[in-house]
Amino acid sequence: MKPTLLIMAAGMGSRYGSLKQLDGIGPNNETILDYSIFDALKAGFDKVVFVIRKNFSDEFYKHVISKIEKYTECHCVFQELDDIPSGFSLPPDREKPWGTAHAILMAKDVVKEPFAAINADDFYGREAYIAMANFLSKINIKSNNYAMVGYEIMKTLSESGSVSRGVCEVDNNNMLLSVLERKKISAENNTIFDVVDDKKIFLRGNETVSMNFWGFTPTFFHYIEKYFVDFLNEHINEQKSELYIPTVIFELLKKKEASVEVLNCGAKWFGVTYKEDRPNVVNNVAALIKNGIYPEKLWK
Repeated sequence: MKPTLLIMAAGMGSRYGSLKQLDGIGPNNETILDYSIFDALKAGFDKVVFVIRKNFSDEFYKHVISKIEKYTECHCVFQELDDIPSGFSLPPDREKPWGTAHAILMAKDVVKEPFAAINADDFYGREAYIAMANFLSKINIKSNNYAMVGYEIMKTLSESGSVSRGVCEVDNNNMLLSVLERKKISAENNTIFDVVDDKKIFLRGNETVSMNFWGFTPTFFHYIEKYFVDFLNEHINEQKSELYIPTVIFELLKKKEASVEVLNCGAKWFGVTYKEDRPNVVNNVAALIKNGIYPEKLWK
């Protein structure tokens, strides 16, 4: 059974200032999404599921799906604020999506095979897709053994501002022990630090971080359903509170209900957290094309 690629593209790009998922960075207006899908298909994925918002579905179809639907099976599911369990009422002032775990949950009815989940606006590198496809192709569909592609924190920062990263603790067997979401990581004067309650917490720089490239089986949907109810019971009236994938993972690890293998494949990450990051992404893609990794025109 070949794996599915689940792409979380419902975020509104608040820091970037626009729908960055649709921003062309290749020579023929290819998006990061295009390169992600191209790499995934090369690696052996054969279905793509997009998690988006209904209010930009037409534009998304025009710019993304229309180009690739002849190459692979495509599905869209919608992450909407009112898609919450019965017994809960949507707070009238809620504007922000419920988080990445909720985004994955939206795909439970169309994903019945092992799958990888990624962000729409991150370039993960082809090596990451190959490593994840190899892992998922060998796993039992009912397994609670999951995977995550790991990256070195110092190679995932932005020169334009602070970033949020899931900082990981990994044992000698490359198994994930914990994930701590740090939300204001910056680099300054050759030091890397997070800011918590106006205090700097310094990091080494070689820590493994999660860039939201995960590998799951459909068993993960059950866990999200459970923890999303717990989350709503505690945080439903907090306007900006979200349920993140690492939060669910950490709970599963603590209770020994699942395991996560960290795949260190040497892939190079880059992304567009801020508009100022865009030229670097454009230059990186141009260099990969020049070196023959990608064709000049992805979809012919």
